[in-house]
Amino acid sequence: MPEKLLSRFSRASFTLPHLRLLSPQASLSLRSLHNFIAPTSQRSPFTLSRSVAAATAMDSSSSTPCKLVLCGKSSAENEIAKSLMNNNTLKLPDNVQVSTLLHSEIINKQQRQDEESFCIERFMNSLSTNQFGRLLVWSPILPSTHDIVSNNFGELPIGTVCVADVQYKGRGRSKNVWESPAGCLMFSFTIQMEDGRVVPLLQYVVSLAVTEAIKDVCDKNGLPRIDVRIKWPNDLYLNGLKVGGILSTSTYKSKKFNVSTGIGLNVDNEKPTTCLNAVLRELSAAACTLRREDIVAAFLNKFEIFYDLFINGGFQTLEELYYKTWLHSGQRVIIQEKNENQVVENVVTIQGLTSSGYLLAIGEDNQMCELHPDGNSFDFFKGLVRRKLE
Repeated sequence: MPEKLLSRFSRASFTLPHLRLLSPQASLSLRSLHNFIAPTSQRSPFTLSRSVAAATAMDSSSSTPCKLVLCGKSSAENEIAKSLMNNNTLKLPDNVQVSTLLHSEIINKQQRQDEESFCIERFMNSLSTNQFGRLLVWSPILPSTHDIVSNNFGELPIGTVCVADVQYKGRGRSKNVWESPAGCLMFSFTIQMEDGRVVPLLQYVVSLAVTEAIKDVCDKNGLPRIDVRIKWPNDLYLNGLKVGGILSTSTYKSKKFNVSTGIGLNVDNEKPTTCLNAVLRELSAAACTLRREDIVAAFLNKFEIFYDLFINGGFQTLEELYYKTWLHSGQRVIIQEKNENQVVENVVTIQGLTSSGYLLAIGEDNQMCELHPDGNSFDFFKGLVRRKLE
């Protein structure tokens, strides 16, 4: 069943590379630090710097509402934004309070965003899509961008994107609390699909759009191309280090799949691994750096093109480019399998993807097989399960 296949991919979600695990003691210390800082209500919410926002990230029991700023690409989307604000529509789980306003109100009241904050005007000026990203939800600090789009899926237009400068309750494994350092690009957006058989392949389209968007931004600014590569199924690597990843979740309702997709990418934070701008500084003496707004807009521009090809022509329309971008063509993988009471190791060579989105490989006996993650291993390439193909 497609639903079962999708659920396997959903359960195999990963911990974003740019996230740092906080122990309960560390979380407590952050809340204690907040007591020594003036309450948010005493300052303009749009001059709150990302570093201070990260230090004052509070748990869901806080009475301080999350600030959401809505902006549309055209008057049509701005009318939707106005309706969402007036009706107090947007909600977060765990009774987190939400305060919503329009981007035009910030401009009219001459309230100033912190210079490090996501620049909404720059994003909108770079966006050229017909659907994706035309309604933006931005927040200086948010538990999770994924929570915004997934919990309000039916209220938001398909293609709505949510961006946060700081995310303090991102999704991790085993109910861990995760905090995202300033400089990360963190955003989520919505998609609706009808054919459940191709839903698991969507994460590959997203991954490819991210890598191509980064190349487009480099080309546009006359910078050396940064060669971000795809590690199956949903990680992004640069110079052998993890710099990003994709998480897609889905619900099935009214014969359609409501998909919420989140992307995390290290743009300007060198820890805990590396980031795009750190590598760019090594490649070029130019002072120009990549900006989060440009990357999100370029991604949505590219994704809309790729998604149209994918829906109308299947993933095979993108396969050639995908295989040029991923890390695994010709990779040899050791599969451990039980044979009675013994564990036998077999070597297979990855050839590509099967129609269902798993790895296609060939064994030393020339037998074609499909490789599945076992659902338990943190690294998908450890614990792969082989299913021989007829």
